[in-house]
Amino acid sequence: MTVTPPVRVLTQHALTGEWLSNSLPVIDLEYGPELSGPGNLSGKLSPRLVSSNPSLADPGTTCIYVESSDGEIQWGGLVWHGEIQGGAFSFEAASWSSYLQKRFDLDGEHGGRGPYVNADRCDVIRNAWEYAQSIPDGDLGVIVDDTVSTSTIGTPAEPYHSYWYDLKSLGSQVDEMVTDQATPEYTCTTTWNSDKSDVVKRIRLGWPRLGRRRTDIQFASGINIIEDPSKTMAGDDYAQVVIGTGAGDGSAKLRQISAVRNGRLRLEAGASFPELNGNDTLARRTDWERAWRQSMGSVGQVTLRNTDTAPYGSWQVGDDVYTRVHNDWTDYSGWCRVIGWTIKPATTGGPQAVIDLKPSEMYQYGGV
Repeated sequence: MTVTPPVRVLTQHALTGEWLSNSLPVIDLEYGPELSGPGNLSGKLSPRLVSSNPSLADPGTTCIYVESSDGEIQWGGLVWHGEIQGGAFSFEAASWSSYLQKRFDLDGEHGGRGPYVNADRCDVIRNAWEYAQSIPDGDLGVIVDDTVSTSTIGTPAEPYHSYWYDLKSLGSQVDEMVTDQATPEYTCTTTWNSDKSDVVKRIRLGWPRLGRRRTDIQFASGINIIEDPSKTMAGDDYAQVVIGTGAGDGSAKLRQISAVRNGRLRLEAGASFPELNGNDTLARRTDWERAWRQSMGSVGQVTLRNTDTAPYGSWQVGDDVYTRVHNDWTDYSGWCRVIGWTIKPATTGGPQAVIDLKPSEMYQYGGV
């Protein structure tokens, strides 16, 4: 993804493809992607403009795109929320995977594509999208990568089902495919097609991961980090012992305990994963939960200026970037994973990139 100051914001009717605006005058624009999630966009418009033409940013049926000065689309998604307050119409959008949070399996088993036994999780994701877009007025035009993984779901004893009577959205089902350790990952991308007459909306699947370890860029205080990052110290969340429970009831409920001794007062936490019906999978998820709870004091976000050390657009969702933060409160150095970012193109002093991070050691990748 190239990150340069945008020159225009475009909107399009999600169903008909009609272009509604090729230069929407958005102020306070912020946008960006995320790891295994839709990413977000927000901005403001003149209420007078919206009242004279409501379709320009009609929640639930308007696609919105940000195009850079070099003519490339940086972000695309659906407008979901609008609110008039004072002299501005504030709106929020989310990228393509947000659409499945508003869709359900009305026929069961994704229209006959399930149930799933030892099924590639990538296939389940593709089937959820294929089913959703096969219903009249439901085709958003999203393409899902043909990535193949060895991460499976469902067993002969307990297949994975998508029941018509279960009010679990298709988006929640996709979340189940990607939120465990050693499972596929995804991000949403948008580009122009070859003749720039329309856009390509894509769910980019990664296996065994998205991104890679980067030795050519870094995030560092005094070089490209322009604000002191906050550092959260939350004892309520901390635990070096996690009791994870899975499927089953009573004494038959699966249980795994992940524990370490590290010279601190013993703190325990419980974590429930009722969708997990295997001890190996439950053990991995419990280990991940413990690793997350032991990350107290890590740096979760940095704000960058554009420098040769890490030029805007040089990092990708899922990359591991060496991060060094040194100030009066923090002395941190380590590998951090880019789990998303927000571009603020109109800030004082030039564009800013706010990068969301998690310690790289929290992640385990399948097939590695």
